[in-house]
Amino acid sequence: MTMIQIFNYAGVFVFAATGALAASRRQLDIIAFIFLAAVTGIGGGTLRDLILGVPVFWVEDPGNLLVCMAAAFIVYFSANLLESRYRLLLWLDAMGLAAYSVLGAAKGLALGFDSTIAVVTGILTATFGGILRDIVSGEPSVLMRREIYVTAALAGSSAYTLLYKLSVAPEIAAVAAALAAFAVRGGALYFGWILPNYHKPGRTDEELKRDGYIRSE
Repeated sequence: MTMIQIFNYAGVFVFAATGALAASRRQLDIIAFIFLAAVTGIGGGTLRDLILGVPVFWVEDPGNLLVCMAAAFIVYFSANLLESRYRLLLWLDAMGLAAYSVLGAAKGLALGFDSTIAVVTGILTATFGGILRDIVSGEPSVLMRREIYVTAALAGSSAYTLLYKLSVAPEIAAVAAALAAFAVRGGALYFGWILPNYHKPGRTDEELKRDGYIRSE
């Protein structure tokens, strides 16, 4: 099994687990656990393959669906042991984002697309499943949180694409790029890293603080 294949199954499992955790927060039944796990685990990869015009990965390899089911059952029987499921959801999402940003870029490059397309497919693969999970489950969208999210996927897919173009061994490139993406997203979660936000010209500091654009001392 190659490093990219390992990243695929790892990404599917971790993202599927976040979908199941979202179901646990809503106290849903096991079918809903499986559905949310599958939507999250394979959503990004499905969009990527449809855009690239290739067979959808889980249709070619139904083992990915079994991975989603396994994640759903594990979370269903263990979620009650967790103290903070939403915090775990965010950190698992960061791990899945890191793996999928590499996987999406790698698939684009392997199919002969240029670097720009590879970076975009990496971002879509890494973020779309989480966005679907939050929409379906009614969770606060990770896309709308102020911490860096899409930028982390951009970091991972760009790093892998650059290392690939520099002829770095795929295994080393994959691990290095995934670590880069996880470091950016992890830093956002732990330290609250954000990019500068847009605000209307002429607003006072008091208005900006009230709306969260400036942190109070």
